[in-house]
Amino acid sequence: MDADILDRLDAIILSRRGSDPGASYVASLLAKGPSKIRAKLVEEAAEVFEAAAEGGPEGARHLVGEAADLLFHLQVLLASRGLTMNDVRRELEKREGVGGHDEKARRSAPPAP
Repeated sequence: MDADILDRLDAIILSRRGSDPGASYVASLLAKGPSKIRAKLVEEAAEVFEAAAEGGPEGARHLVGEAADLLFHLQVLLASRGLTMNDVRRELEKREGVGGHDEKARRSAPPAP
């Protein structure tokens, strides 16, 4: 398993910025703007939700495929905002070792005066 696939995909997505929307799916999404990309992400998340309910090996394969689609479209959304998976990695590293309930409480706490 190559741990760098998400980085390579980020590079491909970034290289498609400004490309011909008729020749590149990524360029067409980026040209349509963040609202279209957000809608596509919601669609893909719903497909993950549905695939997760399927049983057996075929259901597992379907879930993996839909999860890959979801991650891809998330990366396109991030790229539309000038972000990459490294930004997500840094955020995850900040949260590492912090319990989920504690981390969520910290995000929802009002700012200190």
